[in-house]
Amino acid sequence: MNGFEEELENRLLGVVSHGELAGVNEPIQNWPSIIADANKVPGIVAAAPFVRMQGLIQKPGGFQGLTVLGIDGELEGKVSNIRDFMSEQSWNSLQDESKNNIVLGKGLADSLDVAVGQSISLYMPNNSKQAQNKIAAAKSQRFVVSGIFKLGGELDTTTAYVPMAFAADLLKLGQGVSGIRIKASNVFQAPMLIRDLGFSQQQYVYITDWTRTQGHLYQDIQLVRMVMYLVLALVIAVACFNIVSTLVMAVRDKQSEIAILLTMGMKKSAVMLIFIVQGALNGILGCVIGSVLGVTVALNLSDIAAGIESVLGIQLLSADVYFIDFLPSQLVATDVMMVVSLAFVMSLIATLYPAWKASQTPPASALAGR
Repeated sequence: MNGFEEELENRLLGVVSHGELAGVNEPIQNWPSIIADANKVPGIVAAAPFVRMQGLIQKPGGFQGLTVLGIDGELEGKVSNIRDFMSEQSWNSLQDESKNNIVLGKGLADSLDVAVGQSISLYMPNNSKQAQNKIAAAKSQRFVVSGIFKLGGELDTTTAYVPMAFAADLLKLGQGVSGIRIKASNVFQAPMLIRDLGFSQQQYVYITDWTRTQGHLYQDIQLVRMVMYLVLALVIAVACFNIVSTLVMAVRDKQSEIAILLTMGMKKSAVMLIFIVQGALNGILGCVIGSVLGVTVALNLSDIAAGIESVLGIQLLSADVYFIDFLPSQLVATDVMMVVSLAFVMSLIATLYPAWKASQTPPASALAGR
């Protein structure tokens, strides 16, 4: 769950904007002033314009819905780390605003069976007022695949990038843009910051933040994290029954020895302490072995999962379902300490009943039975 949360923040939220201001029924013409206002807001790191186009792209077996984002290379790099997931050549191709270059996700490129240098056609609705049937009047625009980015997950199959000026010219926006993308220093403060920035504008804008588009992923991760903590505690509790059964058998086997020690004057508290220490040693040994194995597996979990996929020929995480297509892992020292501490405390608690039972052994009957 730590790995999923890290990938959500660094990979998905690093590419998907923390918030957006989009024009209502008309493009945003005064976007430089909005960016200037955003840069003055404490907590907002950067802002960048974008032009969004929706369309269909034909692939074997049907059509694929596609969101095409026209971006400004200079400003986009400040709000998104999409550049880290494509080659330098691919990124530079988006700087040439006069060409119909397009950078596709690897998943989409594979499904279309296209490579860099080939052309594709994007079918877009005709939003002009003269078009009576926008579907029938859909227009086609050819693009040249100038690069491929590999992010993993759904974005690889549903998103593409083109130069912003070319997209604005294609949609006849003039100097306007579809909206402004915002990046906040703290993703959890982004909804408040975007709302305050949007309310301060003179033009009507749609206000959207990542909690509306990707928030369900974060909530799912937190929910599963709580369930996993509960399951882990129950697994440790079941394992502690082994300590209870081991000590109960030890008490039964050593009843005569316990009786001799009691008749020689040993206190009941000392007898309890003997079995508590024995159970604690078992708990410490289990905690050490378990923590070493757990840390080793956690550090190599991604490679282990990849090996299982390769050997069995299966895919554990499908990019069509999850926002990433691999099993991430992030080891947090506080989690290790918490699990080990919980296991040790529960192992100590498990020793109390057998130790108390041992201290209550009646010397006379135990020796008589011997």
